[in-house]
Amino acid sequence: MNELDSLVESARQLFAQSATPADLENAKAQFLGKSGRMTELMKGMAQLSVEEKKSRGAAINVAKQAIEAALTARRQALADAELQLQLQAEALDVSLPGRQRGAGGLHPVSLTLERIEGIFGSMGFDVAEGPEIETDWFNFTALNTPEDHPARSMHDTFYVEGGPAHAPNLLRTHTSPVQVRYAVQHVKKHRALLDAGQAMPEIRVIVPGRTYRVDSDATHSPMFHQCEGLWIGENVSFKDLKVVFTDFCRTFFESDDLVLRFRPSFFPFTEPSAEIDIQFQTGPLAGRWLEVAGSGQVHPNVVRNMGLDPEKYIGFAFGMGPDRLTMLRYGVNDLRLFFDGDIRFLSQFQ
Repeated sequence: MNELDSLVESARQLFAQSATPADLENAKAQFLGKSGRMTELMKGMAQLSVEEKKSRGAAINVAKQAIEAALTARRQALADAELQLQLQAEALDVSLPGRQRGAGGLHPVSLTLERIEGIFGSMGFDVAEGPEIETDWFNFTALNTPEDHPARSMHDTFYVEGGPAHAPNLLRTHTSPVQVRYAVQHVKKHRALLDAGQAMPEIRVIVPGRTYRVDSDATHSPMFHQCEGLWIGENVSFKDLKVVFTDFCRTFFESDDLVLRFRPSFFPFTEPSAEIDIQFQTGPLAGRWLEVAGSGQVHPNVVRNMGLDPEKYIGFAFGMGPDRLTMLRYGVNDLRLFFDGDIRFLSQFQ
């Protein structure tokens, strides 16, 4: 092996040992740089004759091309290796299932509200909605709640800007105001019948929706849901209330052996008034009395504020918490879980 062949072989070995592009460039400089060994060989030709220069120059040029070819091959090998590492790091396992967009669903409280609306709809009740920012008149006064009632305190109610200073607007504390709004519109619609002394179609409506009070613990939230019900006619009695609400509870909980208890209580807008308790006969809650609603015969003052004669029209009202019904139906003991937004918890109800 002559000198040039040995030089080419040395370059190939050094290039092969270069693990990074930087190492390869340093190795290149030893052979092809300004002070490299090939450059030194070219400089040494100055002392040769013309004939020697031709043969020597051709041999050096062949050696230089061989070294450059080895350099290019090593550069490509290093680039291919880097690309392979990158591909491995970013590789996709095409045998795995794709990441599909999960299907949405209704919130458990929304499922309860739909269930309530469906059950009462089958009994002939309309569903009404109303504003969540209410006036003092509809939220308190029209419902026979005096100005000194504790519910009007800043500690109990969220007041908002707007309305007169003595009766500011507020976030409604219950959905009962919509009962009054619905009844007033119903009376206006049938005013001709009333003026003619004829019977007006009965008022039968439920009002589900969001309500707000300054309260927060495991069973209470500053924002919660209520569903109020109202039935007014010429011959609607407390007995009708018992029948309607008992049928609702047994249908909602799918339990015919559910027992209801109407316990005397007080509400400004009903007289007489009663708390409604239920008792399961089987399951983990068997034997316990659980309060689920407030109810009563609509107070004459409230009937009068609806534009009706309380001597002729009578009826009942009730109010229940769909959030609490949801907790009982699904066995959840902390109301806050429904509103924390944890998809792992909420997805169980889909």
